[in-house]
Amino acid sequence: MTVTSSPVSEAWWRVPQMWLVVGGPLVVVAACVVTVSIAFSIPDPVLDKAAYQRDLAFANQLEGQARIDALAKLQPAHQARNHAASPVVPDKAH
Repeated sequence: MTVTSSPVSEAWWRVPQMWLVVGGPLVVVAACVVTVSIAFSIPDPVLDKAAYQRDLAFANQLEGQARIDALAKLQPAHQARNHAASPVVPDKAH
């Protein structure tokens, strides 16, 4: 006569493979909560249009490389990035 034993079931939280399946989404949810809390606690500043116009007028009064540097600081980030990635070709006089 053979005696067969039934497998011992473990609690679901003690199975390591379960943590591989559930752990990834839990980490993503935690990172999302942290990102949202940072975004709401430290909002981006609103730019002052009057200060921008004043700085732009001042930069236009400068000459040479100082003018180029001052105007570069006033460009939006995507324009400055694109300008840095592409060569500047001066306009030829007609």
